[in-house]
Amino acid sequence: MTATQSLTYPASPKGNQVDTYHGTTVADPYRWLENPDSLETRAWIEAQNKLTAEYLAQIPARDRIQQRLTKLWNYEKYGIPFKQGERYFYFKNDGLQNQNVLYTLKTLTDRPTVLLDPNTLSPDGTIALSGISISEDGKLLAYGLSTSGSDWQEWKVRDITTNTDLSDHVKWVKFSGASWTHDGKGFFYSRYDEPNEKTKLEDVNYFQKLYYHRLGTPQSEDILIYDRPDHKEWGFSGGVTEDGRYLIISVWLGTDPRNLVFYKDLQAPNAPVVELINTFEAEYSFIDNDGPRFWFRTDLNAPRSRVIAIDITKGDRDHWQELIPEAEETLQGVSVLNHQFITSYLKDARSQIKIFDLDGRPLREIELPGIGSADGFAGKRHDTETFYSFTSFTTPSTIYRYDLQTGQSTLFRQPEVDFNPQDYETRQVFYRSKDGTQIPMFIVHKKGIQLDGTNPTYLYGYGGFGVSLTPGFSVSLLVWLEMGGVYASPNLRGGGEYGEAWHQAGMKLKKQNVFDDFIAAAEWLIANQYTSPAKLAIGGGSNGGLLVGACMTQRPDLFGAVLPAVGVMDMLRFHKFTIGWAWTSEYGSPDNPEEFKVLYAYSPLHNLKPGTAYPATLITTADHDDRVVPAHSFKFAAALQAAHQGTAPVLIRIETKAGHGAGKPTTKMIEEAADRWAFLVKTLDVKTNS
Repeated sequence: MTATQSLTYPASPKGNQVDTYHGTTVADPYRWLENPDSLETRAWIEAQNKLTAEYLAQIPARDRIQQRLTKLWNYEKYGIPFKQGERYFYFKNDGLQNQNVLYTLKTLTDRPTVLLDPNTLSPDGTIALSGISISEDGKLLAYGLSTSGSDWQEWKVRDITTNTDLSDHVKWVKFSGASWTHDGKGFFYSRYDEPNEKTKLEDVNYFQKLYYHRLGTPQSEDILIYDRPDHKEWGFSGGVTEDGRYLIISVWLGTDPRNLVFYKDLQAPNAPVVELINTFEAEYSFIDNDGPRFWFRTDLNAPRSRVIAIDITKGDRDHWQELIPEAEETLQGVSVLNHQFITSYLKDARSQIKIFDLDGRPLREIELPGIGSADGFAGKRHDTETFYSFTSFTTPSTIYRYDLQTGQSTLFRQPEVDFNPQDYETRQVFYRSKDGTQIPMFIVHKKGIQLDGTNPTYLYGYGGFGVSLTPGFSVSLLVWLEMGGVYASPNLRGGGEYGEAWHQAGMKLKKQNVFDDFIAAAEWLIANQYTSPAKLAIGGGSNGGLLVGACMTQRPDLFGAVLPAVGVMDMLRFHKFTIGWAWTSEYGSPDNPEEFKVLYAYSPLHNLKPGTAYPATLITTADHDDRVVPAHSFKFAAALQAAHQGTAPVLIRIETKAGHGAGKPTTKMIEEAADRWAFLVKTLDVKTNS
């Protein structure tokens, strides 16, 4: 099988399903692929995977790429340590373990002991740890497990001293953590009603409820704390304040960042749930409290966010107080340590950490090791130490201990990866989008490359849900750079890099701005001689899969290869599966006539034109993805293979026993990365050393 041979694609029979939306008739011939477990769909999956595997197997560079990925991946990876009670906890991966292992120790110089090793829970690493919560005294661990990448979790409890599990078993948890009461007798969590076992990976998720689980009792006796039968879309996140006095309930509505805030006094028997903020007008992120004075990070009248104080004894807005005003940079997170606010800002998509006193007066900025992304700075209000990680495109995640009294950072854990970061350079450029908006973009490559338009380039984007793309290290990316590839990552509208206004500029009726920003990035890279259309690949996952799907249908001439992963491809039916309804706050709804027009105009599935020569395409999804159900990718692949004219391959790679991406075993990540780069080596004609 050569690059110029036309592939024979598996049969994808067309049905006669037709729907009418606001007077517009829309054919949906591949509706049958929405059932992932039918005999027809299973046979189709098997045939598609066979074709894709055969194509990838005959690429000479593929095995060498996988070997290099495996060698580079095999280094110790440390998570950020945190303290609870008299113990420290952190995650670590020896290198090629499928799942990270949770360790504990009493002092930082002690020999750590394994508290929970998820690798022992399944032979293939497909059971993942999806959440942990440690009791106030550091003696009990509540932990969530996810199987095959599903969003569904079940929670168990482990005695940390004896390292044995208790009898507690909490099921049907989704989109929830656990938060202990300070007496260690139980925890709050949110769940849905028990689903239909056969269709639990497709059915819509409504009517979440907030419960309290008391240790040693069956789940059937859990206490219902709050639910809203009158608002099926509302979700509830319950967290106990550091002083143990209040339960803070954040009420969420889909993926809309705007939320409500309720609270319950845990010291008053049978205290009611009080609605502190009861309109969806802004985002309110609870930071901490000083008695009845609650601190929040909010974008109310401040798109880049600020810190306010609300005294719940006089909750009317006339008494709300601004502590840290909105800045030029975007405020992303706030914690309280050493009786000070530790704030995390983004300045042009790179981290800045600033310290303020509790009255909001600026004290100092923490000096970071370079231009990159910092994370961490968690702990208790009285703590004088904390930990943070720092990473960049060429700096593996490195852990530092920070002394809040002296202001000194000291290296705690530094990984050793088999490469020389001095061989690479990162620059940030700013380019103009179609409407003149200035967009930042990071570009990474080997030093000394020639800007002659011949460099294989991987342009990666997301552009949605207020998510910020910041510099971070990736072994997979490093292998691409080693092969002479260029990596480009623009900060598109729809993200959170410049606050909520930036997010809203890429939402709903303005979603086309995101595609215009990405297309403009491609055109800038070509105009500035980094690459050419034949050498340019685009990639993205989930909402980023939608991004590259829309851009390839709008500009098939601009790209040599397209890699949509777990993408939202059917913009007319996305809201009919699992949590898809929650995205209508981001995309709009096909049920709304005005929003339907916009969705239909860019929906990747509905904008494929028969007889078009599309770029080489490798679609990736997973048969157990219950976030973006695989039907999106299945239907898009079938339609693209039918519409495509030309010899460029159009393939779909369907991972089994995997989901949307969270908790994916290391072995699967390496195999997928090897397939992705091998596909680009062949389709972009990358000259490797083999």
